[in-house]
Amino acid sequence: MTTHTKLSTTIAALAMLGLTRTALASSHMDAPLITLDDAANTTDVYAFVGKDPTGKKALSMAVSVYPFEDPGIGPNKYNFDDKVLYALHVSTGDKIKQGIATHSWFFEFTTSYKTQATILQSYLGVVKDVDDANQNLTQRYRITEVSAAGIKQLGSGVVPPNNQGIATPEYNERQGDGPAKVGVDKIASLDRYTAQTVTDLGAGYYAFAGQREDGFYGDINAIFDLLQLRGPGAARDSQKGFNVHTITLQVPMAAIGGEMQEVAVWATTYRKTFTVRLKQFGDVEVGDWVQVGRQGNPLFCEAFVAIADKDLYNRCPPSSDEMVFKKYAETPELAKLLNAIVFKGNPIPGIETNRSDLVGIFIPDMIKVDLSTAPVTLAGGGPNHITTPDDPGFSRLSVFGGDTVFSPLKKTNVPSGWPNGRRFGDDVIDIGVSAVISDLRVNPPVIRVASDNVDANDAVYNKVMPYAATPLNGRNHRHD
Repeated sequence: MTTHTKLSTTIAALAMLGLTRTALASSHMDAPLITLDDAANTTDVYAFVGKDPTGKKALSMAVSVYPFEDPGIGPNKYNFDDKVLYALHVSTGDKIKQGIATHSWFFEFTTSYKTQATILQSYLGVVKDVDDANQNLTQRYRITEVSAAGIKQLGSGVVPPNNQGIATPEYNERQGDGPAKVGVDKIASLDRYTAQTVTDLGAGYYAFAGQREDGFYGDINAIFDLLQLRGPGAARDSQKGFNVHTITLQVPMAAIGGEMQEVAVWATTYRKTFTVRLKQFGDVEVGDWVQVGRQGNPLFCEAFVAIADKDLYNRCPPSSDEMVFKKYAETPELAKLLNAIVFKGNPIPGIETNRSDLVGIFIPDMIKVDLSTAPVTLAGGGPNHITTPDDPGFSRLSVFGGDTVFSPLKKTNVPSGWPNGRRFGDDVIDIGVSAVISDLRVNPPVIRVASDNVDANDAVYNKVMPYAATPLNGRNHRHD
């Protein structure tokens, strides 16, 4: 193990224990400071019961960064940052209420070039295979696992090239200038680059890291333009045509205590406070990892936390949520705004205060996942897509669309998607706003369903690792 690896491992251990330093700093544009740091800005976190490439049940997790990544730019491209530490965390047992991780996985990236005596940063020619002679820039990653059992190097992987177009034909139809290939439901059907980089780490762990299509959808412009929503057919998907960089990790149930439990998932990003090169130790980079980004459930920082605390949210662990951020779920300003602007002629009584139901979802702000269920239904490209339709019974509205799954743990049906986990394809805007205007505190609950009138993603998801859709072609994509 190199000195750099030893230092990184030590810092990773401290990070899980909550002993890293913090600094001021997430959906796509959640907080003011993190919008200035795209490589560390988390866009979305996913967590659900899926199947690993061998068909076994596994906890599937993902985090995406780099919002509004326009495909096909140059000469420099979007990449993971070697100076950012990316992490996925799981909490189990009584640590869930405390907001403390019991298992963490830290991803560190390194970048290398075949040659730097050129203006061609990423591609020297047409890339046939990942890291071949024509892929000039190649990123690799190492995963450190930290838990009560100790610290270990879980494994490593390589990042596929971004989808430029002609330089990366295996991503696309017509070998270059056509649209990106649609998502698939079999590992064997994945495009060549993705298939080569879904990495078997051993012992039931699988990982992927690379550019993917942005799976989030919604009319963000209209929502934040004084809630003046456009009607069906007129609404616009603000994320249409953009890519992100995504890390996906599948963890075997046995590694986190088995399937008869509920766990909680969130993600963080860190930067180093400083770098010092000490030649006597072999030119080592030294610095403290500082948390600059955090995300659990969709919408919380973006649509619940006030400006005064948005940057604070990104530097705090979930263990602070009960004391610092609970008030935002308990008395949601969003409910007040909806009543004043959208329902002004007929406001909904009782939704603005004492929201213990929303506290149960958002505090601590981690995505809770019931591991006892069968693998959940997954999105493809909608029910009418021929190649990869949605699974039978899948609803983008999760429980609000009647999409539930039986829980042997709770002996009742639970949502198949958010807020029981979050799948690619969950319409989290409609689900979240529906929860705000509904009343889940009473039995039976009072259900009201909302919509921003953007009801589908602009690409077809994969229903196997890495789940996110093929990155959009730099030569062939459109924005709304």
